[in-house]
Amino acid sequence: MQLSLNWLREWTNPAATASELAHKLNMAGLEAEGRPLAEHPLQGVVVGRILSAEKHPQADRLRVCTVDIGSGTPQQIVCGAPNARVGLCAPVATVGSTLPGDLHIKAAQLRGVDSAGMLCSAKELMLSDKSEGLLELDDEATPGTPISSYLRLDDTLLTLELTPNRGDALSINGLAREVGALYGLLPCKPAIEKAAITSSKTLAVTIENIADCSRYLGRVIEGINPQARTPDWLRERLRRSGIRSIHPVVDITNLVMLELGQPMHAFDLGKLAGPIHVRRAQAGETLKLLTEDTVHLGRELLITAGGQAAAMAGVMGGADSGVTTATTSIFFESAAFAPAAIAGNARRHKLSSDAAYRYERGVDTVLQAQALERATTLALAICGGQAGPVTGAGGDVKRAAIMLRHQKLIDLLGVEITASEVEVRLQSLGVTVSKAGEGAWTCTPPTWRFDIAIEQDLIEEVARLFGYENIAAKPYSAALIPPQQSESRRPAARIRDALVARGWQEAVTYSFVDPKIQARLSPAFAGIPLDNPIAETMAVMRTTLWTGLIGAWLHNHQRQMRRVRFFELASTFAETEGKISETPRLAGLAFGSATAEQWSDKARPVDFYDVKADVEAICAAFGGDASAFRFEAGQHAALHPGRTAALIRNGQHVGVLGELHPELVRSLDLPGAPLLFELDWSLLSAAHIPVAQAVPEFPTARRDIALVVDEAIPAQSLIDTAEAAAGPNLAQAFVFDIYRGLGLRDGSKSVAMGLIFQDYSRTLTVEEIDTQVTGIVAALAQKLGASLRG
Repeated sequence: MQLSLNWLREWTNPAATASELAHKLNMAGLEAEGRPLAEHPLQGVVVGRILSAEKHPQADRLRVCTVDIGSGTPQQIVCGAPNARVGLCAPVATVGSTLPGDLHIKAAQLRGVDSAGMLCSAKELMLSDKSEGLLELDDEATPGTPISSYLRLDDTLLTLELTPNRGDALSINGLAREVGALYGLLPCKPAIEKAAITSSKTLAVTIENIADCSRYLGRVIEGINPQARTPDWLRERLRRSGIRSIHPVVDITNLVMLELGQPMHAFDLGKLAGPIHVRRAQAGETLKLLTEDTVHLGRELLITAGGQAAAMAGVMGGADSGVTTATTSIFFESAAFAPAAIAGNARRHKLSSDAAYRYERGVDTVLQAQALERATTLALAICGGQAGPVTGAGGDVKRAAIMLRHQKLIDLLGVEITASEVEVRLQSLGVTVSKAGEGAWTCTPPTWRFDIAIEQDLIEEVARLFGYENIAAKPYSAALIPPQQSESRRPAARIRDALVARGWQEAVTYSFVDPKIQARLSPAFAGIPLDNPIAETMAVMRTTLWTGLIGAWLHNHQRQMRRVRFFELASTFAETEGKISETPRLAGLAFGSATAEQWSDKARPVDFYDVKADVEAICAAFGGDASAFRFEAGQHAALHPGRTAALIRNGQHVGVLGELHPELVRSLDLPGAPLLFELDWSLLSAAHIPVAQAVPEFPTARRDIALVVDEAIPAQSLIDTAEAAAGPNLAQAFVFDIYRGLGLRDGSKSVAMGLIFQDYSRTLTVEEIDTQVTGIVAALAQKLGASLRG
């Protein structure tokens, strides 16, 4: 928001420079910055009046103007502005003056015609970022008056970046209250007199739900002058606030919004079909807005006239009821819409309006009558007409009282503030304060402060006005005890460290992803769409971390990073039966050579087993029995059907690992097929709590067997069968060699297994070991068709 400092000083005028005032506001939590309105002096620029405007003999778009600049001798100036016309008053840069941008004005010839000066636009004077012609001034402007004094350019623009909770400061009225409280001044609010009622014309108003709109006031004004022009003082106040002049009636509503903080709207009375009714939109309704866009409505709050939608309440008016240059009768709207009824409506339809910005943050619920009277007075003075009586519906909204304890305030702030000072500080903000026993007050927040709801809010207000810089830094009086880490869960930092130690790098990617790519990578889940996405390629919430990791890989690959190892630990989102679930996942992507470039090993591309080893290292970090984690042949729509494994933990599916599907590599135009894994962190992070065991006193015994089995039988099945057939003395079963080739039948392989036996109470005999080996071989033969290799 941007406001004129001169305008603010009309309401409250502290003995402070612009920079001092901005610093004071910043320290009070309202980010503010001041800059001069006219950063370049406009010496030699005066008010001029065009006496004649003839077509240039050599150029169709130029006009030869005779201009009165107050010197007694009219000057001839060639001008190309489309609005140059007889009688127009506009700024004139006289010969010898210098405009912003170091533009020196000299007497010159333009297409063979003498020109002594320059008629100026607001942009040429650096008073605006853009302009559509000469800066038009009031007809009453006196030629020869320096433009700096006429427009009061000795001004400072205050730019404020307010937090969403401070909607009360989005006006001169609100900012004056804040400045007055900071400097101990009472704002000098201009008196608002009731307009004279000279017409009996009214328009009935009803409200469907008082929770959506606590008050709605309106007034009819008939017989306004459609040729009326917005005066310069009003135009300047709007321009310095970043709002362009549109129409006198519209400009008045914008001025009232900037001055008092009450958004208003003006309807063309002749285009309203009947009485005003405030209600929610119904399914299938549409509304053509002032932007000429037609929106399809859901449950937005509407202003209807005779049953027809006339405006989206608190956001934007309708095109079919808007004020135009032909309007002669208007209906002013001044309402208190609830923030919850307006919030999100503008963003849902990709709209932006000053009214919605304020209503979403909260507008004073008792300001409507004052704003309506102010707008009426201005309208009658500028446009003429006859005002009717005020009609409306709704009533006051009472604020709940809050208990404030003096000792609680001191404990939270850590500084002694007297009870009398607390009362003065709060009362300066409009808070009603009354004693509630010893060391306590009952405080009722003002109607314009929606952000004050609990005791801590009041304490924060006292701290702001007392001055954060006056609260000395002190060490905590109590020791901070770090929370204990649960033994049943491994912290994420440990897994991050384990992966980094193995050469991986952590990536942090957006939760918003490209819906087309995600649909290919995770077809089983539909992404949750965003109402207002940053871009089409960031339109849905991610259901898998692979979408972001692939994007990060491509970004680096295009910058000659040929070997990448990226991992990410973050949340994914899915919607099931109308409920949104958030699942933390650990995912990784590997591409390029298996090892960094070196002299000792021959370079080779990373493969499935390299990444599987890294995943096994992650599993090892959780401790416990190695058999708790196992890999099985798996399937995933985005992975190669023959190079995919599922990670299982105690019978639960934890995640998948594999190579990206060749079809996806082609369709996404990738430089190769990366290796990917994605694990459910909620299932993975459960840790095994170790239990102490005695060190065995008796030796182990090993037996190796070579088995011939079908090629399709996985090694894990051999281990599972051996462990199930053996007794408690089998300490470990593992595969240490696989042979394919001569001496074996087609479609078979030889698997060499190691069997480790041990008893904690005695040394096993050869006979006992042989018996157990015989049982294992028999079980392998029976269940898997395995035979000992001769």
